[in-house]
Formats: sequence, structure tokens, C-alpha cells
Amino acid sequence: MTTTAFRGMKPFPQLMFALFVMVASVLAFIVLGMLVAVPFFGMTNLMTSLSPGGVDSPESLNFLKYFQVLQSIGLFVVPPFILGLLFHGNMGEYLQINRSTKGSSYLLAALCLLLVIPFINFLGAINSQMKFPESLSGIENWMRTMEDAAQTMVEKFLKVEHIPGLMFNIFMVAILPALGEELMFRGVIQRIFSTWTRNSHWGIWIAAFLFSAMHLQFYGFLPRMVLGAMFGYLLVWTGTMWVPILAHFVNNTMGVLGYYLIDKGIISKDIEDWGTTPEQFPLAVFSLLLTGLLLFLIYRRKQDKTKMPMNQIDSQASRID
Repeated sequence: MTTTAFRGMKPFPQLMFALFVMVASVLAFIVLGMLVAVPFFGMTNLMTSLSPGGVDSPESLNFLKYFQVLQSIGLFVVPPFILGLLFHGNMGEYLQINRSTKGSSYLLAALCLLLVIPFINFLGAINSQMKFPESLSGIENWMRTMEDAAQTMVEKFLKVEHIPGLMFNIFMVAILPALGEELMFRGVIQRIFSTWTRNSHWGIWIAAFLFSAMHLQFYGFLPRMVLGAMFGYLLVWTGTMWVPILAHFVNNTMGVLGYYLIDKGIISKDIEDWGTTPEQFPLAVFSLLLTGLLLFLIYRRKQDKTKMPMNQIDSQASRID
């Protein structure tokens, strides 16, 4: 069978092939999606949406959201399943989505993402102070321009007036990225680099680095990499992809809901500054300690599991049909 030819590939060819599948998949989705969109949006609106400043009209913004959904599905959601089939033969086993774990592990993971917010904000404040030498001012200006453009786009995407718009944003910004990015970066890329380096820690941090770099938001690089590493350890320590998917979903949903509630004046914008000022440094430290404690509890569960007889482990790791 032709698919078995991919199962003996070394890590580097696997990585190159994974990139090829990602590019081919997203191109196919974009081309087909554009063809489908023409009757609904019109060719003029499509061209306007893709031009600088095109996001200013509601029709163009709707198309860009549609385009974002296509990109997420084509680039991150679909390729891991193709690669799991080719590299392993059993997609569920390869991506670690065919097993679950105790409900308390999901709860601890979700709490981690809530409690870590001040520390992540602290890292973001440090990252935002990044300066380059005068000789690299051109690169710094380009990075800041990219950062400002990305921030402007995110704000326009997230600004909605009613609950249906909020729910769509949760689907676009939280559900799809949580599923697709975890399957791709933790399920495929982390596995490839862990095998390549023969070390799960290297695999986790390399995947986290690439995960953060992929967003092209350089002044949020450090906190995003730390979050990516946290997701990677959650996968290794629980043995199921559903835990980091949930953690990623909680993180992104908090961002969407936070922006909506701040925009409506329901909560104060000061919440975004938790842990960022010198006076709040103890809060950032406390956040780190609490998060570390919860992660340690999850890690201990893994250690206890490895000491159990195999038949008990199998009985507690139920299959997901």
C-alpha cells in the first residue's frame, strides 16, 4: 500500500513533507474558498478586502473573517490528519486524540491558564521593551509595523456588537486555533523534534518556539512561547491531546471575552495590566508559583500512572470513539 512508504521516514524528511502538506492544503482551501466566495461577496469586494485599508468596510471585514477560517482549517486542522494517516496509519493514535484522562486533569489545566495570566502579562511587558542597536533600526521598525498592523486587525476582528458575533469570534479565534494549532504543533511538529533530538524537552521547546514565531507578533513572542511550552508539557504529562486543546481554548476564549467585556464597559481595561507594573510584580510571582503547583500536580499524576499495572492504566485511559 502506498501510504506505508511514509512510515519509515526520518525526522527531517518528515518535517519537510509536513511543511509541504501544510502549504498544499492551505492553498487548496484558499483557492476553493475564493471560488465559493465570489457569488456571495462579489469579485469587487474580494479585491477590495485584500487591498490595504480594505478591512474598513463591513463586507470586507466579513470576507476577511471567512478567509481566516479557511486559512485555519487548511493550514492547521486538515494537515495533521493527513500526516497522521501517512506517518502512522492510525490518525487517532498518532495525534493522541483517541485517549482521554481523568476530569480533574482537565480542570487543573484550565485553572493553570486562568492563574497564569498575570505572569504571562509580566512576560509580555518585558518582551514589549525589546530594543535593537541603531544598526538594526530598520528591522526594529519593520517588526513594530507588523505588530501594530496585527494588533489593529485583531481589534477589528474582535469588535462586535451582539452575541452572535461574539460566538463566531470564539469559533474563529478560540475553537479553530485550539484544535488546529495543537494538532499541528504538539501533535506533529513536537513529535518530530522529540524523535529527532531523542529528548521530549527539546521537542516541546522547539515546537513552542516555532509556534510563537508563526504568529509573526514579535513583541508577544516570549509569553506565547511559554504558553506553547506549557501546552507541550500538558500533552506529555497527560498522554492526551484533549488537555492542551482545552487549555489553548481557555486561553483564547479569555482573550475574546475580555475584549468584548472591556469594549462594552462591563469590566475595566485595567485587567490587561495585571502583573505588568512594578507594584504588581508580587502578583506575577504568585501567579507563577500557583501555576507551577498545578502543573506539578498534573506531572505527579503521570508519575503515579507509570507505577500502576498496565491493565489499570488501560482501564483509566478510556478510548474516545
